Amino acid sequence: MTRRSVASLADGDTIDDIYLARDKQLRTNRAGNLYVQLELADRTGMLMARMWNAGQGVFGSFADGDLVRVAGKVQAYQGALQVICNTLEKASPEGLNPEEFVARAPTDPAVSLKRVSGHVAAIADFPLRALAESILLDHELMEKFMAAPAGVSAHHAYVGGLVEHVATMMDIAHAIAPLYTGLDRDTLIVGILIHDIGKVEELSVGQGFAYTDAGQLLGHLALGQDMVSAKIVEVEKTLGTQFPPQTRLRLFHMLLSHHGLLEHGSPKLPMTPEAVALHQIDSMDSRMNMVLRHIEENRAQGAWAPWHPALQRRLYRGPV
Repeated sequence: MTRRSVASLADGDTIDDIYLARDKQLRTNRAGNLYVQLELADRTGMLMARMWNAGQGVFGSFADGDLVRVAGKVQAYQGALQVICNTLEKASPEGLNPEEFVARAPTDPAVSLKRVSGHVAAIADFPLRALAESILLDHELMEKFMAAPAGVSAHHAYVGGLVEHVATMMDIAHAIAPLYTGLDRDTLIVGILIHDIGKVEELSVGQGFAYTDAGQLLGHLALGQDMVSAKIVEVEKTLGTQFPPQTRLRLFHMLLSHHGLLEHGSPKLPMTPEAVALHQIDSMDSRMNMVLRHIEENRAQGAWAPWHPALQRRLYRGPV
């Protein structure tokens, strides 16, 4: 029997199938009873699931990233679909195609990397171009860069998501930079290249996406700063001269401030034209990706897509 994908499920469906388990939690309801909540995922999307009156035994029987057999019923709840589970148990991957359970970028990562390389080739500032090219010529790093998602579950949460995100941000920067006198395009392009580079060490890509120990303890800002510092040392050795201190300072400021707000994890607010532009471009591309993917993944739900937790709203796609 063919496995039913997440995207094919509809209100009222009875299911008995295998999905990838993500973000499992052991929670307590208002009556004080334990239940298990998790995300069921495959390459077509994600669906929330709950198993009532399930305690530590069920919760501890599988891990995030495991395949699980789920039997239960799909129901609409507050504008979104969820699965109420009767059975929730770890499943064997034998006979299953792992690619069915990991979302992949709609664009070939190699094509996205070519877009990135094209923008780097147009950099006029020699030290900036040398730094960017040293990153692109690191084949081991680029393999990780093309495989990494930009997030575990939010924006560009699929294999190839990070390079797609960076390529689109560079396209936006190339389009808007001429509109703003005083905005340095070369610095902005390199800032975009490095802003999330630490995610190749922060996130692991396997049967699903998860945070590494370094990702949990340090995060991609600190990891990225260390990686770029090492690349600057390489460039200095190759060129036989010091990397411009002011350029280094501005790049690190962009990397550390790109989340935009202190409460969003940036240790500093953006304080240069390029840092402000980087934050705004990052925010625009990440949110548009969430909006468009949410509408696409819920195209069978009618004119309104269900509630989006990260965006804190429902999304209107119009008559179907």
